[in-house]
Amino acid sequence: MSTNTRFDLTGRVVIITGGAKGIGKVYAREFAAAGARVVAADIDGDAAAETAAQILAAGGEAIGVRTDVADEASTTAMAEATIAKFGTIDVLINNASLMSVLERRSWFDIPVEEWDRVMAVNLRGIFLCCRATFPEMRRKRFGKIVNISSSRVWEGVPNRLHYTTSKAGVIGLTRALSREVGEHGVTVNAVTPGYTLSDTQQATSSGNYLAMQSDGRAMGRPQYPEDLVGAVMFLSSAASDYMTGQTLNVDGGKAMH
Repeated sequence: MSTNTRFDLTGRVVIITGGAKGIGKVYAREFAAAGARVVAADIDGDAAAETAAQILAAGGEAIGVRTDVADEASTTAMAEATIAKFGTIDVLINNASLMSVLERRSWFDIPVEEWDRVMAVNLRGIFLCCRATFPEMRRKRFGKIVNISSSRVWEGVPNRLHYTTSKAGVIGLTRALSREVGEHGVTVNAVTPGYTLSDTQQATSSGNYLAMQSDGRAMGRPQYPEDLVGAVMFLSSAASDYMTGQTLNVDGGKAMH
């Protein structure tokens, strides 16, 4: 049975930040399985290389690039390494963020330095990665940028105020940037995942906390990284070519907007 070509990702060059672990690693694996050429960009360079090696062993195409998204020179090097290996950049998935390592605590107890670091990674990181990859997208008048926000912004989830605030900023960035780059054939959209049982989340959360996250979901079950793949692939494919500045909520029907 043939596949609608609008959804075909064969040959697409896809950069996935935070692509070596957790949800990002699942994105990397699934995009490669769909025929994309994947760049796993992660601050953990060894893990990025290992993710790429696993994709290569499975018959896919990938490289791992150590990338600190909060550092301009590092994001520039990420884009350059991608072009050097694969010749172009088609898709940027801004997945890297600080969350699982953050202590759950009152907003009044968040150290200022921690607040600044969260903003540097979760917001400045997206800004820098977009700026590093945009020249190539502009050159060929085509590109897909997918920013990963969080369903926390719809619910107002407390105790990680800096994280929730940064993810709300991702939606504002998505909307405004889409108006600045649309004339160049580049789309910018966002996804707001619900609480997802990634490897990193399960390692840093108690069993009771994890069990509570299914409460109030229309689907009535936990969310897994694989539940996000379809939405991210849709926004990376030709099927969404006339969609920009939008945010898709994928949380099993907990927050509806």
